[in-house]
Amino acid sequence: MSNFNTFILPIRIAQALFTIIILGLTAYVVNSWSFHSYYYQYYSYSPSQANFLLFCSIWTILILAYLVLAPVRFPRAAHKYGILAAEAVTMIFWFAGFIALAVLLGDLGCGSHWGVCRAAEAAVVFGAFEWLLFTGTTILAALHVWRSRKTGDMAHDPAVEVQPAV
Repeated sequence: MSNFNTFILPIRIAQALFTIIILGLTAYVVNSWSFHSYYYQYYSYSPSQANFLLFCSIWTILILAYLVLAPVRFPRAAHKYGILAAEAVTMIFWFAGFIALAVLLGDLGCGSHWGVCRAAEAAVVFGAFEWLLFTGTTILAALHVWRSRKTGDMAHDPAVEVQPAV
């Protein structure tokens, strides 16, 4: 066990904290941009970019549960390629999500007093930080796969797992 153990838990906590913040912000944005009226038969839907960032936060909660619990409770499910794939897909989702919403907000030209637009901008900023965090953990997982390629060891790297409290 190397000194990665001391860094991975704070990174996972930051990833969880950011995804909860983004979940709240994007839920507000999606709800505010959605309007459904039976009386006027007017239908307006939230932009797919905001919906995708909402999906990214829900996906991340599920992936973080896998990344934290699988190595500790279900070691057979913590395959090194599975962990790398989960990290990489999540990193790509966050990159696509925050870039897409940022482009949409640039095209909309939000005013300075529109709260929904400010919430969407905050979600973009937190999404960028979330992408950076997942880029770092994806690099750690890729380094483990690279270093263990000749040994044939298929297990996860214990140096990058969250250790249970002793």
